[in-house]
Amino acid sequence: MMSGLLRNLLTLVLAWLRPAGADPWSRRLCHFRISPLDCGTRVLKSDKYLQLAEAAQLDFLVGANLFGKLLRERIGFVNASQLVKFVRPIGMFSRVRVETAIVFADEKFAYLAHALFVADQPCGEVLVKMKFKRGPVTVRPRELLGESVRLKPVQLQAWDSALAAMSPAAREPA
Repeated sequence: MMSGLLRNLLTLVLAWLRPAGADPWSRRLCHFRISPLDCGTRVLKSDKYLQLAEAAQLDFLVGANLFGKLLRERIGFVNASQLVKFVRPIGMFSRVRVETAIVFADEKFAYLAHALFVADQPCGEVLVKMKFKRGPVTVRPRELLGESVRLKPVQLQAWDSALAAMSPAAREPA
């Protein structure tokens, strides 16, 4: 818990020191060093992939000049769902590069992809289905990100279908 909070604070400070103003639809890179607090015996624990994605998401929002706007307009963001794909273990003291990009946005959600690499080796990916909220009201992603001209990828459609099948209403017998 404390390592995640500390990483997020450090990420925010460093993100504000880096050049910002990137198009929200462009990719942003950030780097993290894996500490013993992130590992079990010698590799990154599975829950820490989500912490790295969370820190990268903060870096992305600052770099795309969205973080300040969210604060000024009292808009929060909520991760509605996350999906992790593990490719290879990440060792202690590794330098991890996280490449973050918005894959798609619709009327309610923005879908972000965080690809994790050590050197040039892919190690995992975290997909995030994120919603912007002003109090109880959902803010359309296009109000913050601009229009999306991308089609929804098949894998996101399948993920949404799987989430819908998991809802309590879907489990009730007909």
